[in-house]
Amino acid sequence: MSRSLELIVEGFVRLNDRAALHELLSHRQDLLRQLVSVTGIDPGQAIAQVSEEITIVEAGLATLAPD
Repeated sequence: MSRSLELIVEGFVRLNDRAALHELLSHRQDLLRQLVSVTGIDPGQAIAQVSEEITIVEAGLATLAPD
């Protein structure tokens, strides 16, 4: 999934769509919060994946010029 997300982030960066990147970041952060609270199974792999995706989105945001 990370390569797919990288391509999505690259597209938003090319479009200079900061709002879409923030929305994507917010969604991934919400997902991470939900995964951390999961009980009964080991969400470790999913947590690692979402954490990696958050890093990708943050890197994309960092490449955009400040508002």
